[in-house]
Amino acid sequence: MSSLFQIIPEQASTLAPKVDQLYWFIIGVTAFFGILVSILVVYFAVKYRTNDPLAVGAPITGSIPLELAWSVIPFLISVVIFGWAAQVFFDIYRPPDQSLEIYATGKRWMWKFQHLDGKAEINELHVPVGRAVKVTFTSEDVLHSLYFPSFRTKADAIPGRYSSVWFNATKVGEFHIFCAEYCGTRHSGMVGTVTVMEPAAFQSWLSGGASGQSLAGAGQKLFQEMGCSTCHRADSLARGPNLDGVFGSTVQLEGGATLTADETYVRESIVTPSARVVAGYQPIMPTYQGLIGEESLMQLVAYIRSLNDKAGAAPAGHAAPAASPAPAAPARPATTGTGTERRP
Repeated sequence: MSSLFQIIPEQASTLAPKVDQLYWFIIGVTAFFGILVSILVVYFAVKYRTNDPLAVGAPITGSIPLELAWSVIPFLISVVIFGWAAQVFFDIYRPPDQSLEIYATGKRWMWKFQHLDGKAEINELHVPVGRAVKVTFTSEDVLHSLYFPSFRTKADAIPGRYSSVWFNATKVGEFHIFCAEYCGTRHSGMVGTVTVMEPAAFQSWLSGGASGQSLAGAGQKLFQEMGCSTCHRADSLARGPNLDGVFGSTVQLEGGATLTADETYVRESIVTPSARVVAGYQPIMPTYQGLIGEESLMQLVAYIRSLNDKAGAAPAGHAAPAASPAPAAPARPATTGTGTERRP
């Protein structure tokens, strides 16, 4: 079919057929019952019409089987739709292991993508065909929404929070990127292109013109320049938690609560460090909100994540093994505070 007359975007990912099958099933069910009700309304209106304004209709005694039918059948259809939709939902929001990681930032009115090797793109994204790609992103200003129509995946970019989408492209070619949330006067111009390439061609493109410094390497440099390593260290002079292997592990907070140290928590620990303090440490770290940009925050997140390889920790998104050491907080830049930092 010509792209000019396509009802929906072409399917270009492994998720697209699953979403479309559910979509067309719901359309088919609603169309069937909508047409059925319309036909019955017209049929009964014609069959029981009368020209006598004083005519009294026959008494209605009701029908238990009919009432059960129009209650049970819609219920069963709703259960099927719910179960089917839940399965598709979990497929969309659970990226496969070993996905290609890409970070992105939305801001009026562009999308900036950062590959782990340090290569950056604006309103363009190059990915290999046949490999799962996970895009972790946030917004630098207002609410945006990263939408890949041909891949049938979309999520809001919320300031101060990380979201993610994933897809596995099945076709080589170029596909649209849209912002699906009104974000200002030039919202309609916040568009981009995904270029899906053969794996060999993608590796050639990725190595050509690379910045020479990976995203984690840039984060490590920033970590050192900001003096974070003076507090976050593994020896007795540490005033903050050791960060080796902390990403993706379970962190115990003051008050007994626990959480998983993911991208959002690492970011929060930098911009508002006193919001959730790790058990055993004082809230002495100053806030860096407004002092560091979203791209630099992503570099720090990538660096903290890379420390898992150094420590041989559990992969991101998985809790640390039961035999692992006590959990620690994620990256926090150095503090200038004094006094007793570690509790006895």
